[in-house]
Amino acid sequence: MPRTRPSDAEVEQRRQDVLGHVIERGEVRIDDLTERFGVSLMTMHRDLDELADRRLLRKLRGRVAAYPALTMETAKRFREGLNLREKEALCALAAAEVRPGQTVLMDDSTTLFPLARRLAELERLVVITNSLEIARIAGPAEAVEVILLGGRYTEFDSCIGPDTLAALGKLRADIGFVSATAAAAGRFYHPVREYGELKEAVLKAANRNVLLADHSKFGKTATFAHGDAGDYDVVITDDMTPPEEVEAMRGFGATVLVATLDKHVQTNEARDHERDG
Repeated sequence: MPRTRPSDAEVEQRRQDVLGHVIERGEVRIDDLTERFGVSLMTMHRDLDELADRRLLRKLRGRVAAYPALTMETAKRFREGLNLREKEALCALAAAEVRPGQTVLMDDSTTLFPLARRLAELERLVVITNSLEIARIAGPAEAVEVILLGGRYTEFDSCIGPDTLAALGKLRADIGFVSATAAAAGRFYHPVREYGELKEAVLKAANRNVLLADHSKFGKTATFAHGDAGDYDVVITDDMTPPEEVEAMRGFGATVLVATLDKHVQTNEARDHERDG
């Protein structure tokens, strides 16, 4: 039988998987990518050209390289396309924490984008955010009022700085949501001081606080700490997060909810582990 042509969604998912692999390794030979993902050299070059055109990786002679770590951690263009299935699973649990009529505070974490889409379906909701993308997602909903925190605009596609913190200090939310760039032993970190300070300010501005972090965030640190799991009423992660990290968060007194990823995600992860030896 003729081979079925993959859908646009399947092609994009493969490209995101390629990008994630390059980011994890730092630099990879194109021949190795072709073998790993089971596609022709021509197909892989098309994938890499597309990713390079979107400034997501650098295509060199016979190999591809990731951008510097700080650039990837701070640039929205890298973060929003990674671990989409994990983000959806976490946000499905997070949405259950919100009730119609509440005021919801959300930082600019791309992990929260699926949550913003879910909240846009609720009624009589106020969303406070420093993220222009979250404002664009929730803003068109007739029953949702968006309060956008101003300040200095950055490559995160969000606002930050003293003006942002001052505006947040005059508001009060029923529940606040943030994510973390890095997490280890129950503590959370960010590579940029001002964004770490914003996450700390969210804790003070909300009556109840929830942090979302998928398994890829754990076992890592960054320059600036912004609290530990005990600062949050609920931490939401997925079932591929190392058990010792989950226990460390519970050791701080946090309620930890664990989202179950579908079998397809787990199979891919297991396959990658086997190939890596």
